[in-house]
Parts: sequence; structure tokens; C-alpha cells
Amino acid sequence: MKKDRIDISEVNPNAYKPILALYDDIKKSSLSDLEFLLIEIRASQINGCAYCVQMHIQEAVNQGEKQYRIHALPFWRESPFFTEEEQVILEMTEEITHISVDGLSDELYQKAIRLFGEKKVADIIMAICCINVWNRIGRATLMTPIPS
Repeated sequence: MKKDRIDISEVNPNAYKPILALYDDIKKSSLSDLEFLLIEIRASQINGCAYCVQMHIQEAVNQGEKQYRIHALPFWRESPFFTEEEQVILEMTEEITHISVDGLSDELYQKAIRLFGEKKVADIIMAICCINVWNRIGRATLMTPIPS
């Protein structure tokens, strides 16, 4: 049986300020909105954060992302629906989200630098870190998805 958990925004309203500042900074970064949403959805799928998956899929649909691409995200390697750039972003998302396995491989890091340059790679890494923080909050506090 699910127990009620704290709502951090009620218990410590200031706790979210630095995360929201990071999120706002990323929204103004070199990442497109859809690139950022691909990161948010894929990391949330990996982390099992139903709240974040639901929220970011709804955002992506509202911004024009195709349902077939959203459904293919867990299988992006086998799918023809993602550009080379998106594939690199998704692979980085998986390697950084699973940081304890092998971390971000040097091969993928160098490929990303060649493809995007240092500034965008920094933006990608920070976007991945940001959603992983939100996923951990969502899972730790058992946030429940809201039907759209």
C-alpha cells in the first residue's frame, strides 16, 4: 500500500529554487525545446518516474512531437525516426543517467564534441543532470501522474 509522502515544495519551499534556476537556464540554452523534451522523457523512462514521463510527453505532444517518435524512444537504436544528433543526445542521456555503470564513455563524449561543440555538450550534460534530479525527487516522494 502506498503511503503518503511529503511535498517538498510545502515542507521546504526554497529547496526547489536552485533546481528551477538550472531548469530556466537550460530552457535558454542551445538545446531546442524538443531536444530537451527527448532528454526529459528518456531519462524519466529509465528512472521509472511516471509523473515526469506523463508531464513531458504531454509537453512534447503540445509542441508538435509525433506520437510514433515518443513511442519509439525506448527503442531509439532500432528506430529510423531519430536524427544522428538526436541519437547522440539519447545515448548521452542513457550513459549519464546510468552513470554508475560506465559513465559517459570517452568515445561518445568525443563524438558529441565533434558534432555539437563544447557549449552544446555542456548544455546537454546539464539538461540530463537536471531531469535526473527531478526524477529522484518524483520517485522519492511518490509523485503521482495527473491525467491530461
